[in-house]
Amino acid sequence: MKNLFCLLLLMITTVLWAGNEKKKLPGVEVNHSHPSTKEYLGSPSIVILDDGTYIASMDKFGAKIDKSGEARKTILFSSKDKGKTWNSLGELKETYWCNLFTLNGALYLMGTTDRYGNLIIRKSLDGGKTWTKPKDEQTGLLRQDEQYHTAPVPVVVQNGRIYRAIEDRNPPKEWGVNFRAIVISAPVDSDLLKASSWETSNRISYNPEWTGKAWLEGNVVVDQDGQVVNILRNEIIDNGSGRACLLKVSDDGKTISFNPETGFVDMPGGSTKFTIRFDPQKGRYWSLANYIPKEWMGIRPNPGGMRNTLALVSSENLTDWSVERIILQNEDYKKVGFQYVDWQFDGKDIVSLIRTSYFESDGTPADSFHNSNYIVFKRIKNFRKNKRIK
Repeated sequence: MKNLFCLLLLMITTVLWAGNEKKKLPGVEVNHSHPSTKEYLGSPSIVILDDGTYIASMDKFGAKIDKSGEARKTILFSSKDKGKTWNSLGELKETYWCNLFTLNGALYLMGTTDRYGNLIIRKSLDGGKTWTKPKDEQTGLLRQDEQYHTAPVPVVVQNGRIYRAIEDRNPPKEWGVNFRAIVISAPVDSDLLKASSWETSNRISYNPEWTGKAWLEGNVVVDQDGQVVNILRNEIIDNGSGRACLLKVSDDGKTISFNPETGFVDMPGGSTKFTIRFDPQKGRYWSLANYIPKEWMGIRPNPGGMRNTLALVSSENLTDWSVERIILQNEDYKKVGFQYVDWQFDGKDIVSLIRTSYFESDGTPADSFHNSNYIVFKRIKNFRKNKRIK
């Protein structure tokens, strides 16, 4: 009887331990919004300042916020201890869908004023404590001619210019199908707060005759030949693991072009938002993306709707991609999502900020895989050392 009691106790303890493991957040909590609030956390971006400080930004989304009529806000945090703890830097109103970057010793935020709002940029000279206000074309209000869409996407410097991808919605209705790809650029020594410093490329719409539905959330990166390209997420209906679109950018930033014969790229996770950066030490491009293993392929009609696996992927040429390592994974693809990851190199590691749909500490699930209740920081150690999966 005593042995039976011990066995039952061990079984109960094991079940409770497994449940707690399931609820354990897979990283450091930076911000949290309980599913019951109906306010969800999105647009994570991270940057490392010259003194080693990590700066993180994010915002909130959801139908409740859409209906509130309140100004969109970007929420800021900093970490002085390599991401172990985070402190609030406050909020910025009328600032949305932003990415952080540094240039010439200054910290910048670039995004929109609202959901499909004006294009803006803000600048900080004190590590994110205070920021300029985009009042007009001299102070950061860059474009107000269209409804702009973007996300925390990277910038790149090449040929003495800084480049960034954006989209606009024309005609201004629906999601995705009317997004036009654009690249903006400016001389690196110019005043980035002045609208006149920025060159806007031509705008390319997604052709409904192509396979797929839309492109969005483009990444600018320099290819092996030194040419700036814009790689966009491709919204498709497909049983694969994702696809991206590669557009070429002229040196002066005035012209972008797409060849449908060669521009579609099979990329694991290419149908959800991703950030691509080049590692000169390894000579490879890296990303953290929503790879779909074979056992989950085809469960949803579009690969962009499967976000329960986060993988480290890499490429030598931006067209042939390999899955290097599974970073996070959970079997609950309906309620769990590790998505919209922004990241930076930090020596031998990658430091990342992840929009995360996950279980609350009491076991309550997220509203959905899409409607995320956490922004999580995660360090990926020795990212160059992998046992390649695919």
